[in-house]
Amino acid sequence: MATTLSRRGFLKAGLIGAVVLAAGGGLYRMTAQTPGRFVLDDTARSILAAIIPVMLKDGITPDPAHIGAAIIRVQDAIAGLTLQAQKEVSDLFGLLALAPTRRFLAGVPDDWPQAKQEDVAAFLQSWRVSRVALFQAAYQGLHDLIAGPWYADESAWASIGYPGPIKELS
Repeated sequence: MATTLSRRGFLKAGLIGAVVLAAGGGLYRMTAQTPGRFVLDDTARSILAAIIPVMLKDGITPDPAHIGAAIIRVQDAIAGLTLQAQKEVSDLFGLLALAPTRRFLAGVPDDWPQAKQEDVAAFLQSWRVSRVALFQAAYQGLHDLIAGPWYADESAWASIGYPGPIKELS
């Protein structure tokens, strides 16, 4: 039996999601002690190390050197964001770092270093198509922070068969 979500229920879910995201981010910032600009810590790096190979699929070799390079590119992209956007990214990583919210909102039962690719793929897909705009925005933020910097680098083009810009246009 399928249930439909009323407008009031949808708004409540969005509000609850926003509160949980803000609380998770606040807790993460308090424990990580990163005032001002957001810098990836070990927890955030482990989250990215689990997500990057799933999100980029065949676009990246899943060896530590390539994953490490992708994480550095993500950090560089975050450094170029406004302080407000960095706070939002910090909130997102805070949400994903906490075990209860990771399990409940992302559906990933294992800690990030042990997370199964199927669980990570299911989490990303569920947020990508979620009815809750906050989850869709979080997915888009992760996607843009990971895929943008990775494919902006010429060394990643061969993995997707992109020959580069047309020479006549360069």
